[in-house]
Amino acid sequence: MFAALGVVFGDIGTSPLYAIKETFAGSHPLPLDRPHLFGILSLVFWSIMFVVSIKYVIVLMRADNRGEGGSLALLALVTRAATARPWLVPVIGTLGIFAAGLFYGDTMLTPAISVLSAVEGLKVVGPWLEPWVLPLTAVILVLLFMIQRQGTAMVGAVFGAVILVWFAVLAMLGIKNIGLNSQVLWALSPHHAAMFLWNDGLTGFLALGSVVLVVTGAEALYADMGHFGRLPIRLAWYLIVLPGLMLNYFGQGALLLADPKAIENPFFLMSPEWAILPMVILATLATVIASQATISGAFSITQQAIQLGYIPRMAILHTSAKEIGQIYLPFVNWLLMICVLALVLGFQSSSNLAAAYGVAVTGTMTITTLLVGAVMLLLWNWSWRKTVLVLAVFLLLDLAFFGATVTKIEHGGWFPLAVGFVIFVLLTTWKHGRNLLLARRTRAALSIEEFKKSLSDRIARVPGTAIFFTRAAEGVPAALLHNLKHNKVLHERVVLLTLKIEEVPFVPPERRVTHEDFGGNLGQVTLHFGFMDTPDIPKAIANATEAQLGFFYDVFSTTYFLSRETVIPVDTPDMVIWRKYLFAWMTRNASGAAEFFQLPRNRVVELGAQVEV
Repeated sequence: MFAALGVVFGDIGTSPLYAIKETFAGSHPLPLDRPHLFGILSLVFWSIMFVVSIKYVIVLMRADNRGEGGSLALLALVTRAATARPWLVPVIGTLGIFAAGLFYGDTMLTPAISVLSAVEGLKVVGPWLEPWVLPLTAVILVLLFMIQRQGTAMVGAVFGAVILVWFAVLAMLGIKNIGLNSQVLWALSPHHAAMFLWNDGLTGFLALGSVVLVVTGAEALYADMGHFGRLPIRLAWYLIVLPGLMLNYFGQGALLLADPKAIENPFFLMSPEWAILPMVILATLATVIASQATISGAFSITQQAIQLGYIPRMAILHTSAKEIGQIYLPFVNWLLMICVLALVLGFQSSSNLAAAYGVAVTGTMTITTLLVGAVMLLLWNWSWRKTVLVLAVFLLLDLAFFGATVTKIEHGGWFPLAVGFVIFVLLTTWKHGRNLLLARRTRAALSIEEFKKSLSDRIARVPGTAIFFTRAAEGVPAALLHNLKHNKVLHERVVLLTLKIEEVPFVPPERRVTHEDFGGNLGQVTLHFGFMDTPDIPKAIANATEAQLGFFYDVFSTTYFLSRETVIPVDTPDMVIWRKYLFAWMTRNASGAAEFFQLPRNRVVELGAQVEV
């Protein structure tokens, strides 16, 4: 539970920095009077209870894929369950991939708005510090991305302690201010939310676009479930996070009820004057931790997407010898840094960023609800009536929030949608292109039986083992045929190696290796990995027994043969030509198989081939 505090709840825990302020001073400001304040606080309370406490913590965390959560884990789970309904698979795939695309937009906005809103507390300390806000924010963010290569293991223990202090301070500040004006607790009644929406009409509905900021980060509870488990996350939420957030929101409400001028920055003005600077420092630490969790989430979902075949291979470095989930992707890290800095320098303030924030979050929440609806029907075997009833409640909230944030599109909300669309195009192009490439290979492939018949006794057999990478449906790989054609030799032992990525997070070691013997010292070995496993091929083979492999593995007499394909786009109806050029570009820039699969560099031979797609 303590460890989960530092990773899971950083995003939602830093929402008090800007959520209430944006509701009354954002793009759709409200009059700061008692009815509106009570209405907003009531909406905040019941939104958190329904969206986070019930939807995510109780219902969604039941929809795990072997303990893992998140949009791609949920996509793999539902896709596997929907195999009996082929028409449903592409619909589910489209929704899941777009949710992943929106997640990347969120990972760019979260560090920008969180750190900037914390550093903006300097303006409360003294107006003369305002020119330092943007430079200091940029420096903090650059340092944050620069330390990613070192990993978070050495500072991970500090994260939980800082966030625990953060929530304790949130609660104490809230209690202090509620004590000065306890009538604010009447806002717990849901009739204040209902009366606010009824009386204010469209203005009240648009206010939901700012209220949704209090539930940003809820997706992290579900996405990080595999790292900590359901129980620690649920305990941390109900015992520490939920009370701290609610007390602080209502404390800000009590302050605004007594002093409407505090809307300038209600979070920092809750503190005594002597404590404002320490609060800025604590808030900055908390937002850095929240940003760290988001960046780690981007690394994790990228690894999942690579394993599931939606993104080209790229360098993945492990930053911990003990924790399998601690990884670092240089390309993703530096791209995120550039985008985050561009957001900070382009939007200039947390209020402007808040206008862009929320669209990606509400879109992801809506898609997640639809996917979990499929889980209710296909896996939990709920009745249609029960499923529709639960989905109606969740979708009513999700669509209301999404509809309210649609008005933010012209004020910056277009950015996460644009990022989501670009990522969606890239992911679907790569997946479709790889399927076309496999289809071309399969049609042109020579079967194992035909290959064996074509061999003659005059072909020289040289000592050692040759491992050729192939796909299950491909037959004899092109690298084997090219080697035989140009070098006129076969190795003493020829192994066709296939990698199969299962739609489960991890594959246990006893199920890692299977083999098939074709005779004539020719066989096929299949390595099974989960979408969160690290495909270390030499390690997997070395750990397997001779019975599992079908041959004795000696690293010093084994050579790995790889095909390096050059994709030639051809204008055919199976995919539009511009996407084929995009696929060819992605293929050229993908990380090499030898590096990705951690093959020994001095035992790899690459053979090139041109393939028309």
